[in-house]
Amino acid sequence: MVEEGAYWLAWAQISGIGPVLLRRLQQHFGTLATAWNATKVQLGEVEGFGFQTLEKVVQQRSRLHPEQLFTKHQQENSHFWTPADADYPRLLLETPSPPPILYYRGEVELQENLGQKPMVGIVGTRQPSEYGIRWTRQISTALAKNGFTVVSGMAEGIDTESHIAAMKAGGRTIAVLGTGVDVIYPHKNRDLYKQILTAGLVVSEYPTKTPPDRTHFPRRNRIIAGLSRAILVMEAPLKSGALITATYANEFGRDVYALPGRLDDYPSQGCLKLLSQGATFILKELDELLTMLGAIPQIDAIETSTAPQQLMPTLSPELQTVMNAIASDALPFDFIVQQTGMAAGSVSSALLQLELMGFISQLPGMRYQKS
Repeated sequence: MVEEGAYWLAWAQISGIGPVLLRRLQQHFGTLATAWNATKVQLGEVEGFGFQTLEKVVQQRSRLHPEQLFTKHQQENSHFWTPADADYPRLLLETPSPPPILYYRGEVELQENLGQKPMVGIVGTRQPSEYGIRWTRQISTALAKNGFTVVSGMAEGIDTESHIAAMKAGGRTIAVLGTGVDVIYPHKNRDLYKQILTAGLVVSEYPTKTPPDRTHFPRRNRIIAGLSRAILVMEAPLKSGALITATYANEFGRDVYALPGRLDDYPSQGCLKLLSQGATFILKELDELLTMLGAIPQIDAIETSTAPQQLMPTLSPELQTVMNAIASDALPFDFIVQQTGMAAGSVSSALLQLELMGFISQLPGMRYQKS
């Protein structure tokens, strides 16, 4: 039997099929294996599958063999996850565009993947001022000493300072690359890269040997936002990749914080814009920041209760199965599907019914909790 992960890989090889369409396929058919064997008419029922996309699927699907492709890919890329894997970072599964393949190198910490250890993204300009460097170091150090994992992009400037400060404080850090996990960019960060491999993790959605490309870096910013419970923008001009990360964070229901600066400072213009749009101020009292970040709920271990629900009417077996899988804390849609063992379409229908009945609530990022 071909594993589901092989179908994530196979679908990702078809031109025109990106992470968003893959997610829709999975939700519509329940599994990508089922979608792989779907007819052209059935695929046409999925939002976003126009005539040209359908033609590409029909032409390319016949030439791909998922099991062989997966075996060959494992030989060339020794460490990667697909959303079908239990170790795939759960916070990324909350997003509408999780990478179909996430490559990694370094030391994996399962609590991070399960969303049980808080991760905070720190981003900013490649040309920070002394002010931005100083506060990036202070905040990264404080986060690391208080058990947070610092996530950034290993670019020059703010990214580099955040990684280094977190590791100097004895903490963990994750670098999200716009290259393959074996390609160091910028090359001047080769020593930093080696240090991260021993004190954290390097991840990327691009296979080994992928060189840097200007189109890759905006896309990788969604992974920084997706992995993190909150995003801290330290210094950023108005045209900055850090603002792209903040935009993704808002879309994913993450908290956004920004370091205020002077009105006439070029590196602070992006931060001031974020603050005017509702981002939270990063103030001098770091204890207050740590308290706010610590209050962000984590994903806890799930205890599925089989006890009858009090004050609830008798539910159909399907609704009861879904209800039993939902806890008081918000859970992502894919995790509920995994817990129930039901098809994604059936789970989606049951969740809607339970929500209309007032028993559960839907939160941003396709997360659900008991009302």
